Amino acid sequence: MRLRRPAAGRGRTALSACLAAGVLAVALAGCGTGAKPYPPTGVDELVIPTPSPRAQDFVDRIDNAWLPLRPGRTWVYDVTRTGHPNAVRTVSVLRAPVMVDGVSTTAVRTVVTRPGESAASRTDFYAQDTRGNVWWFGQDGLWRAGQGGAEAGLVITATPRLGDGYRAGYRKGVVEDVVTVVQAKPVVALEWTSALSPNASVWDTYRRGVGLIDRLDNGTGEHDTLRQ
Repeated sequence: MRLRRPAAGRGRTALSACLAAGVLAVALAGCGTGAKPYPPTGVDELVIPTPSPRAQDFVDRIDNAWLPLRPGRTWVYDVTRTGHPNAVRTVSVLRAPVMVDGVSTTAVRTVVTRPGESAASRTDFYAQDTRGNVWWFGQDGLWRAGQGGAEAGLVITATPRLGDGYRAGYRKGVVEDVVTVVQAKPVVALEWTSALSPNASVWDTYRRGVGLIDRLDNGTGEHDTLRQ
C-alpha cells in the first residue's frame, strides 16, 4: 500500500478512490490502475487499488469494528431465494495466515450447503492496515493480488463515511468490484457493483462488533441473514 500526500494548495488527494454519489458510472469505468485523482472521500491519501503493498503498512490482526475477523470465529447465515430451497452459509476465519503479495493475510472460508447438492466453498484473503482499514487481497482459485496484474482493494474503512466509494479489488476482466457506502449509522451498508455485471448489485450490512449481518443480492434475489 502506498500513501500519497495532498498536493499543496489543491485541496485534493492523489488517490484512486471513486466517489459514488452521482458518478457511479465514472467510477466503474475509470477507478483502477492509472485512474485520475478524485476529491477526498474519507479514505484520503490511500492508493486504491494498491499496486505495491508494503508489509510494514499492515498488522497481523483484523479488529476493525465493522469487520472483526478473529481467527477461529464463525458466522452462520440462513440463505433464502424465491423458488429455491433454503441454504446455509457458514463463514469461518482460519487460524493460519497466508502470504499474498508479500503481506500476511487472514484467510476466511465460506461454505454454502443446499439440500441435495454438494457443499460449495471459497476462501478469501484479507489484511488490515495500520489505520484500521480492511483490504481484500484475493480469492483462492480466482485471483490474488500480485498475480496476473491483480491488485488488492479496500473492503471497509476504520470509519466508513456516507458517499465513500472505492475499488474492492482489481484484475481486468476478473474482478472489477466497486464498493459504495450507502449508510454509515447506526449500521454500515455497502453496495457492491461491477462493470462485469452492470445490471446486478449486492448490499451488505454490518453491525459494529459483529460484522456482516445481512446480504441482499439484487441480481438473484438471494438474501443472507445472520442467525442470532
